[in-house]
Amino acid sequence: MTATLGWLRRQLAGIVALVLVTSVFLIARLPSYSAAETENMASKFSFKPLSIALPGGFPEQSIRKVNKDYTHIDAWISSVGAAIAMNDLDGDGLSNDLCLVDTRIDQVVVTPTPGARADRYAPFALNPAPLPMNDHMAPMGCVPGDYNEDGRLDLLVYMWGRTPIIYLAKPGAAKLSADAYQPVELVPGPNSTNGVYTGKQWNTNAATVADFDGDGHDDIFIGNYFADGPVLDPTKSGGVHMNHSMSDGHNGGEDYFFRFTGASANGVSYQCLDNVLSKTASKGWELGAAATDLDGDQLPELYLANDFGPDRMFYNRSTPGHIKLSPVEGVRSPIVPKSKSVGNDSFKGMGVDFGDFNHDGIYDMFVSNITTSWGIEESNFQYISTAKNQADLRSKLREGVAPWKDESAPNGTAWSGWGWDPKIEDFNNSGELSIAQATGFVKGQTDRWPQLQELATANDELLQNPFWWPNARAGDDIGGHQTMKFFVKGPDGRYADLAPELGLAIPTPTRGIATGDADGDGRIDFAIARQWGEPVFYSNQSPGTGAYLTLQLTRDSGVTAGTLPGAGSPVTGAQVTVTTADGRKFIGRVDGSSGHSGRRSSEVHIGLGQNVAGPLKVHLQWRDRTGQVRDQDLQLNPGRHCLELGQQAKEK
Repeated sequence: MTATLGWLRRQLAGIVALVLVTSVFLIARLPSYSAAETENMASKFSFKPLSIALPGGFPEQSIRKVNKDYTHIDAWISSVGAAIAMNDLDGDGLSNDLCLVDTRIDQVVVTPTPGARADRYAPFALNPAPLPMNDHMAPMGCVPGDYNEDGRLDLLVYMWGRTPIIYLAKPGAAKLSADAYQPVELVPGPNSTNGVYTGKQWNTNAATVADFDGDGHDDIFIGNYFADGPVLDPTKSGGVHMNHSMSDGHNGGEDYFFRFTGASANGVSYQCLDNVLSKTASKGWELGAAATDLDGDQLPELYLANDFGPDRMFYNRSTPGHIKLSPVEGVRSPIVPKSKSVGNDSFKGMGVDFGDFNHDGIYDMFVSNITTSWGIEESNFQYISTAKNQADLRSKLREGVAPWKDESAPNGTAWSGWGWDPKIEDFNNSGELSIAQATGFVKGQTDRWPQLQELATANDELLQNPFWWPNARAGDDIGGHQTMKFFVKGPDGRYADLAPELGLAIPTPTRGIATGDADGDGRIDFAIARQWGEPVFYSNQSPGTGAYLTLQLTRDSGVTAGTLPGAGSPVTGAQVTVTTADGRKFIGRVDGSSGHSGRRSSEVHIGLGQNVAGPLKVHLQWRDRTGQVRDQDLQLNPGRHCLELGQQAKEK
């Protein structure tokens, strides 16, 4: 017996390798859906592409000017920045306003969604004056939110080369225009010389809004990509560096939390915290972030999608006035590769979103990575919760364990291309969630995958010096003709990409996806931000959709006096659980901006499927402005409802 055990011990590595190879072989041989089956699945969806109106008069570019040390990889440095958000900015009751970053003009544009009521105002670019600026910065994202708590949605704009700006909606504005916003600094202090910005050179690519400390007020997380430096200054040489590892990079930009401390008619104030995360965790190369209450205590957990190294997930242990997050990781086993457990991966995290794929009342996750065959073939993550219930989940999170298992390979969602922003939505109200995913990197004519593969195997000691990076310039191509994905759950539980059948497979790199019901018909529309291409809006015209519940959840404090209407202050983080007559559970939340550079609207939308009638059992949980956790059970009919949440929920 002893000899046998010794032999098994010596052969363990080979046995594990054989099991893994066999598993990959079996996954690769999973049957795919037939053409007839995919056609039948696609017949339940329909999207009409519409052009998005943009302001004129701005000079256009096709690549950015960069630091001299980055000149030979200026296409790589120019590969991010396209962003888009959908929300109700003018208070008309519909999520029919877009805030987008168009890299071709390097402007942050506010414009109506195309279609009905597109003539409410003319598209315009936000004006940062009188705040100081310079010629070596570029916007990277736009996050709507009521930052000064007056009931009107403001806009947080984060950038490369500068600290973020909050554009506060002016109560006295007659309608949306550039003059309707007052720009204020998120990070106040001396930051100019002779009117030119000379402050901190943050290079931000991730942001999310949530009440992290549970005091009843929204806070802001800012995740920086490059370390502070003149990345976009073509007059400078040096002062910049790349990642020091392809799989364990932690020399990126610092992360910051901004805890809300007060607001007035002319501004808003935050306490900047730079010690919430450990220095190693705080300096990942962030490209995506999502904050969602996972265990039901109305304190949002945080997931960070990191390029060049392990993603990070944090359990929230905060108290009012103090933000405290502790890391959690998946449990590894001999048959689960390291990179397939939460917080242990060596992949290139690009974006993340939460949704309950299996109706067990616990959030699952989808994470985008680089998944290009014959390029860099990692895999996306479709993490499915293994916890028995929220109490079990809470217990495990408190122990530092993240109980999610990656099911992307057997589900058919593992491989898609160079992934970016994902959005999990029920687009046809079938009761099943689909996944829309942006993909593609640098578009050109000369294939540079071989050089990138060489770089991926290079010595880590060389990586952080950009001198050793292979060329990636105008005309070079790295996954530039990949198309967005639209994963839909099929009859046997596996997912199929229906983008080709639905006319969504356009060979242009996409970055951000914004979702919301722009026309109030109960069907989720979406808009796409393309890198160096025109953005596009997809009007949802899916036939025979099922029942749905859409909830607009706002604070009971209402909108302060003024001419400009307001949609009300979103109750960020509020949780909704719907139970149908047949016992199925559906969950949703007021999202504070999960993803990469795309932002869903503040409404909660839940598809219920066919033959569902009311009243529905709806459980709400939220924090009021005092930080007190509230919950209430309601009976609501399917359709659209507007509720004010204070000490109780009241329908408007």
